[in-house]
Amino acid sequence: MPNLTLATVTRENPYQEFDDLFRQHYRLIYRTAFAVTGRSEDAEDVLQTIFVRLLGQEFPPDLEKNPRAYLYRAAVNASLNTLRSRRRHTQILDAGEIASVAGTAKAESDDEIQKQLLHAIGELNTRAVEILVLRYVHNYSDAEIAKMLGTTRGTIAVSLFRSRARIKKLMRAPGGTL
Repeated sequence: MPNLTLATVTRENPYQEFDDLFRQHYRLIYRTAFAVTGRSEDAEDVLQTIFVRLLGQEFPPDLEKNPRAYLYRAAVNASLNTLRSRRRHTQILDAGEIASVAGTAKAESDDEIQKQLLHAIGELNTRAVEILVLRYVHNYSDAEIAKMLGTTRGTIAVSLFRSRARIKKLMRAPGGTL
């Protein structure tokens, strides 16, 4: 069987398969990316990055077997890369700048909590983030996640417990920073 690329799909419209793939899965990718990064701009960038990469390469075998699982994993990985990159390149604002942007102490507190949460999520391994997003963003049960990932319900439950504990620990770090 010859290697399939999106550019060589033989149909009336050579990009119809790509278009169908996008239409079926863009919501999943966007929601996953937004859950990990916390920003719509980053989620849109992740969505575009995934599909631009697919456009220029051979169709991966995993994508043909299970497109939903492949694209979900790609979204988690790209989102974590974005989150980690942002952490490396973002300049920390001083308290005066935050107050002027946020406007209120409540908004500042909420922003800081969200920032700490995103940093904590960025410290987790990819598999843990996948499980957290499936459970708390996409609302799958432990049993459904176990079936999707080819493991046991107990393994998922333990992973969720450990991930939540790790996030709590990271968020309680001295000074509230990671």
